[in-house]
Amino acid sequence: MHRKGEKLQTAPVPPDPNGKLALTELEVRILDFERDYGSDRAAKDNAVLTQFGMTPARYYQVLNLVIDSPAALAYDPLLVRRLQRIRESRMRARFSFRTSNSVQLRGETRSRD
Repeated sequence: MHRKGEKLQTAPVPPDPNGKLALTELEVRILDFERDYGSDRAAKDNAVLTQFGMTPARYYQVLNLVIDSPAALAYDPLLVRRLQRIRESRMRARFSFRTSNSVQLRGETRSRD
């Protein structure tokens, strides 16, 4: 299990014969995990802790870096594009919520009576 302050083992997978960028073993495991795991968030968070030895927050940070890499796109294009779409839709939803709330706050008039 990964301990705080301890570096993760990320040995690179040998490059393919075409000389494309290679994923580390950890990155491959993360992509495989995402492909195979269901949608139960609590169970997934527990599995992340046991299988990768990292907090869910750190796992999602690493996952976001991985899905932006050309090597990940070459490894599993359908999965990576699906994960990118999910991330983008969540970002849009978060952004629209923030902007709609800030517009409502600016539009309010406050009076001191």
